[in-house]
Amino acid sequence: MNNFLQKITQLLSSAGRVYGREIRNIFKDPGVILFMFFLPLAYPVIYSLIYNPELVREIPVVVVDSDRTSLSRDFTRRFDATEGAHIIGYAASIDEARRAVAQRDAFAIMEIPKGFEAKIGRGQQGPVVIYAEMSLLLRYRSLLFSMTDLQTSMGAELLSQDINNLGVESLASTADPMPINAVSLGNLQSGFDSFIMPGVIVLILQQCLVLAIGMLGGGKHESPSLIGYDPINRSRSTVVTMVAKTGAYLTLMVIPVIWLLHYVPRIFDFPMEGNVLQIFAFILPMVIASICLGFIVQAFCTERESIFIVWVATSVLFLFLSGLTWPRYAMAPFWKLLSDLVPATWGVNGFILMNANGSTLSQVSEQWTNLWLLAAFYAVIAWAVQRFILRPRIPYPATTR
Repeated sequence: MNNFLQKITQLLSSAGRVYGREIRNIFKDPGVILFMFFLPLAYPVIYSLIYNPELVREIPVVVVDSDRTSLSRDFTRRFDATEGAHIIGYAASIDEARRAVAQRDAFAIMEIPKGFEAKIGRGQQGPVVIYAEMSLLLRYRSLLFSMTDLQTSMGAELLSQDINNLGVESLASTADPMPINAVSLGNLQSGFDSFIMPGVIVLILQQCLVLAIGMLGGGKHESPSLIGYDPINRSRSTVVTMVAKTGAYLTLMVIPVIWLLHYVPRIFDFPMEGNVLQIFAFILPMVIASICLGFIVQAFCTERESIFIVWVATSVLFLFLSGLTWPRYAMAPFWKLLSDLVPATWGVNGFILMNANGSTLSQVSEQWTNLWLLAAFYAVIAWAVQRFILRPRIPYPATTR
């Protein structure tokens, strides 16, 4: 019994020394501090400010009205009344309108072709053409939505008039026999920032952990004595060493996680419908899986600068694999399998469901279970990498202190 208690005491003592030394190593390395604190604290603010405000309104538009009828003027007036467009004037030709766009006086051209009113009067389609300057896709999106809504409402009015001419009075009393009110669940204002940033926040959390831990591994390869990586940090148990280091990272990431998942959405008015404690419980296995992934990445980082190659090679890839820009159900089987192995994929999906749509932890049980499975999977691989690859490779000083 005494031997057992003595072993437990030695393991706890060893874990405490590893824990303290790892925290000191982190604060000795400016690059690790940059990844672990500046990246999660500053990046989401910078990215959110880029897309703030989320919606582009009153976009300057120049009109080329080749029809010059009362209906074309009415259409132009109604388009100007939408929140997305602002008619700055008329042009005599397309070439004149293009010069206005080239001079940045306008960002779009609306062309109403000749015969517009005549075609509508005959019950035919009367096309209206929009040419949008594409330097900012948010402008194109706003103009497209405004034009679509206007065409829908005017089409309903014309249909109502046709029905009235047929003598169906019960339907003639309304301008729109079947009104449509589109509501974007989880993003009521349909803003681009509210759409993409909650997922990017989770990706930032994963990347800052992987990059910081990878850089620490590179520093230990370069000069173990310089950063104090001596035998006091080399516990007899690889598991104890990994657990202690994981505890150090979890301790230091408490404030960045709270900032990322709670205060950044609150500052920029992102949807916040979930329970904050359940969200933190959900994100815990993703953080652990990311830490273990960082332990694995250390095998490929023989220099501190090597981690930048990992950053460049994985950041955009992980963004696409998360399903933010392309739905996972539409991915090819290989890419979908690869996305399943990325902790941020499940973290992004679960966090958006909880934070934007108000899902509870039990309702995202699939994502939460997959995160714990990934954490266990990467922990086993990380143990093998640390035990059989990194320990024999890193030169430890011969003397202890």
